[in-house]
Amino acid sequence: MYTRRSLRLAPDIRTSVRLSCRCAAFFVPDVHMRILVTNDDGMASAGLTALAEALGKLGDVWVVAPDRERTAVGHAVTLHKPLRIHRQAKRAFAINGTPVDCVNLAIQNILPGLPQLLVSGINKGVNLGDDVLYSGTVSAAVEGTILGIPSIAVSQEGRDTFRFSAGAHHAMRIARLVLEQGLPEETLLNVNIPDRPLARTTGVRVTCLSRRRFDDPIIEKVDPHGRTYYWIAGTRVSWSRNKDSDHEAIAEGAVSMTPIRLDSTHYDAMDRFRAWESLLKHSNHRTRSPRMKRKA
Repeated sequence: MYTRRSLRLAPDIRTSVRLSCRCAAFFVPDVHMRILVTNDDGMASAGLTALAEALGKLGDVWVVAPDRERTAVGHAVTLHKPLRIHRQAKRAFAINGTPVDCVNLAIQNILPGLPQLLVSGINKGVNLGDDVLYSGTVSAAVEGTILGIPSIAVSQEGRDTFRFSAGAHHAMRIARLVLEQGLPEETLLNVNIPDRPLARTTGVRVTCLSRRRFDDPIIEKVDPHGRTYYWIAGTRVSWSRNKDSDHEAIAEGAVSMTPIRLDSTHYDAMDRFRAWESLLKHSNHRTRSPRMKRKA
């Protein structure tokens, strides 16, 4: 039996992670352990295949993924068209929807029971900083967390080629720790893998989200018919929050592991805004429209 102890984010967690990884060889997978794998790059992605094969060492892998690329769809849910399930293999299914659709259909209609783990990826390209708000890869892990399933999002640095074998190896090691120790309530892990061979990776770091900003994010062009059109893109990227950030870890060749909470409430600011309650209440009295008198 596996216990679901909270993953303590203490100052010495890096030492804890290193020690746990050294002991990983003693982990004996449960043949009944059920792992759900999904992504936003679609069923044909090599990253999905590499991840599913690596996680097969830990339990029974079920793949439920979009039937085509769904990059940057965020937490979109399909409401205005029917969703269809296409069986690809014994435990592999393609869905004509978003990553969040895939997670919901997998849990509610496909898997024979709740999975002990959900892993989304391996995404082609990193999901650092503000990217988590747009990423379908991360959103699938968010949906898993909402449903009470320990969830991990995994993304791989690269351009034309990707070292998915290295990414899958790191993902498997982190997944093994999650199965052994669990995750804090309402918390997922966003994992980014540097574009380096295994031997040149400088370790695993617990990080915070950075701020990612694009210069010239909207590009305006004119088509051959003289009509203006736009590309959402960017030429250069600037960063902030360098201390312990995910961007800093990747730049230095380390695997970035960022714990993300579902509750994004800014609790420290709540007292400040409570002063607005009375101001808005009085303002409401001053601006309220007079009621019309009823005719006799």
